[in-house]
Amino acid sequence: MLKVENLEVYYGVIAAVRGISFEVTEGEIVSLIGSNGAGKTSTLEAILNSTKRKGTVSFGGYDTKHHKTHTMVQRGLSLVPEGRRVFINLTVEENLRMGAFNNDENYEHLRKQMYKLFPRIEQKKRQLAGTLSGGEQQMLAIARALMCEPKLLMLDEPSLGLAPKIVGEVFDTIVRLRDEGITILLVEQNAFAALNISDRAYVLENGQIVMDGKASDMIGDDSIRQKYLGG
Repeated sequence: MLKVENLEVYYGVIAAVRGISFEVTEGEIVSLIGSNGAGKTSTLEAILNSTKRKGTVSFGGYDTKHHKTHTMVQRGLSLVPEGRRVFINLTVEENLRMGAFNNDENYEHLRKQMYKLFPRIEQKKRQLAGTLSGGEQQMLAIARALMCEPKLLMLDEPSLGLAPKIVGEVFDTIVRLRDEGITILLVEQNAFAALNISDRAYVLENGQIVMDGKASDMIGDDSIRQKYLGG
């Protein structure tokens, strides 16, 4: 579904991503793990063409190089950004409406689906998003991204700043989405939580992939445990 080859991202003379290659197959959860500043977010931004990049990104069999970000969303690629970035001065329902900007004909049906998936935000559907808790905002951010009915959902640090119980709820939701047919590319600093639900994973360090393989194997790898899993 997604194939990235020799991806490079520069900010001025600083290389954030240095010629990485990886792929995501339909029906998988694939994680990019690594410490802060490893190049994970830059990779997602490059896939969506929201930053300048070199290399090839193929989504659904077509080269995305000359496509605008909104065109790629229409083709089925969606991002839940780091820090959630909900529209804090809009209500929950207005945020969902914004998520369906290219899918308005299915808005009512999808809105009901999102409230079924996230009953907590249905209870606050008329509240401003800025009044929600961090966990509720994360649920809203995921729901907003799902309103365009993506084939591939990318999530950038969905556990950031959340209590452990809420992290568990969010990751349970990610697995459920995969089981319902949405392919997932997950970027996470919480390596254990990410590997625990992933099929495969890639480890990023200083803009380069230094290890990849089955997530279940990585959990048991001593070098991964010492560096990313706290021993």
